[in-house]
Amino acid sequence: MVSTIPAFKSVASKRSAKKERPSIPEPGKIFDPVARALEIIGDRWTLVLVRQLLAGSKGFQELRMRTGITPRVLSSRLRQLASEEFVEREGEKTRAQYQLTDRGRSLEPIIASIAVWWTRQPIERLAIEPERFTETSPQSILESLPFLLRDRAGKNDSVMFEIRLTGEGGGVWAVKIEGEHCDVIPGFAEGADVRYTADAKLWCGVALGVADARQAVKDGDMIKEGGPQAMDQYFHQLYRPQDGGSE
Repeated sequence: MVSTIPAFKSVASKRSAKKERPSIPEPGKIFDPVARALEIIGDRWTLVLVRQLLAGSKGFQELRMRTGITPRVLSSRLRQLASEEFVEREGEKTRAQYQLTDRGRSLEPIIASIAVWWTRQPIERLAIEPERFTETSPQSILESLPFLLRDRAGKNDSVMFEIRLTGEGGGVWAVKIEGEHCDVIPGFAEGADVRYTADAKLWCGVALGVADARQAVKDGDMIKEGGPQAMDQYFHQLYRPQDGGSE
C-alpha cells in the first residue's frame, strides 16, 4: 500500500510558506518623502509653471507663450495649482494675473536642482539635437542663464554683460554676475563691462555652444565690445565644438 503522508506534508508546507509571505503594502502607506512629495508636485507641468512664475506674476497668454501648453491643459493645471495653494490669482477673468504663494516659492530649490542636473549632463545622454533650440525665443535661454552658471565662476567676480539682439525674438537684456549669483534683467545695462550685438538666432546658437563665438566675431556676425570676459567663461553650454574658443 502506497502512503500519501509525504504528499500531504508537502502540500501543507507550501500552504504554510504561502501564508508567511509578507503582503505588499499600498504605495501610499509607505513613508517615502520622495514618493509622497511627487504625489503633490509630480505632474509634468507643475514645476514648469512654478518656474515661470518665480520671476514674477504672469497672465494666461504669457504663460502659454512661455511654455507652449495648450489652453485646456493650462487652465486645468492653474486650477490645480490654486487648489493646492501653490498659486493665487488676481484680477478679472480676462486679465487675471497668476502669482506664486509662499508655498509655491518654496519649490525654487527643487526647480533649480532639476535645471542644473539637466544642463550638466553629457549631450549624448540627453538624446536631443541642441540645434533645435536656436529656433526658440532667446528670452527663454537668457532667463535660464542663472541655472547655467558654472560652479567654478569666481566667487569674487563681478561682471555685467549687455546682450543686444536683432531679428525675431530680439531685445536688450542685462546679465549681471556677482560671485556665484546671476541676474537677468530686461533692458540696457548701465556701465556694462561687455556688450554683445547679434542676430537673435545666431546668439542662441552661440549661447548653447552650437555656433562658435570666435568665428561669429571674426565673420562680423556678432560684435563684442568691452573687456576680455566671455560668456562661456561663466556659463555651461549644451554643446561645444571641439575647435571652438571663447570670445
